[in-house]
Amino acid sequence: REGPHSLMSRQLLMFAVIGVVNTGTYYGLYLLFLMWVPYLVAHVLATALSMVGSFFLNAKFTYRTPATWRKFLLFPLSNATNFVVTTIGLYVIVDVLHAGSRFAPLLASLWAIPATFVVSRWVMLPKGTPYNLDPNDV
Repeated sequence: REGPHSLMSRQLLMFAVIGVVNTGTYYGLYLLFLMWVPYLVAHVLATALSMVGSFFLNAKFTYRTPATWRKFLLFPLSNATNFVVTTIGLYVIVDVLHAGSRFAPLLASLWAIPATFVVSRWVMLPKGTPYNLDPNDV
């Protein structure tokens, strides 16, 4: 049985791996849709579909929790968190620290991962649960 710290580390690692898969899925869908629709429509469609995929992958593999409508409807809060933290980080890197804008989004994304993880974990796990138990332990 995993303790709270090793389980949290496993969840964070899976969350990051799924984030990489999600980014690749988004980009592939974006390029695919771009063949038929304007870029903003392609972006919205790719974002929506990759977010749905991310929800189910995180429910199954990261948090090992049942996917419910409530969690599904709240899950976009993690994407909103990512957007806000990345935007603030981008501003700080470019306008406050006067670093270049080329790699700034990648650096800002590193700050966003922990914040996004906390919000997605809050959405996906039952209230009052310090960490999710493996269903086989129950």
